[in-house]
Amino acid sequence: MGPRSRTSRAASRRLLTEAELELMTVLWKLGEATVADVLECLPAGRRRAYTSVSTILRILEQKGVVAARARGRQHVYSPRVGKPVYQAASLRHLVGRVFDGAPVALVRRLLEEEELTSAELAELRELVERRRPS
Repeated sequence: MGPRSRTSRAASRRLLTEAELELMTVLWKLGEATVADVLECLPAGRRRAYTSVSTILRILEQKGVVAARARGRQHVYSPRVGKPVYQAASLRHLVGRVFDGAPVALVRRLLEEEELTSAELAELRELVERRRPS
């Protein structure tokens, strides 16, 4: 079992806090970043102190979802867990905890609550058709 498998399992066991997810979203977008780079990418209304971002990135490193390497006096952070892996783990958690393990309940709620365009509905139909057993 390689490091990717362990990391994927770790991501499925431990969801990120809102603050952690906000910083991971920046890292997924940039690929790698320093604390200053992350700060620069945060929306104006979501600015945080340099020390707060640094602390959260170190916590993410301890959780195994971020890797860090030294570059001079700075650290450069990069995701160890891909966004699709984390999305899948989050979705499994959501279905299991909120929708009693029934994926159809999640999809039903999504269709009832969200205003989907004709194009989005057509895309969903196509996805369902592709999943239909032969």
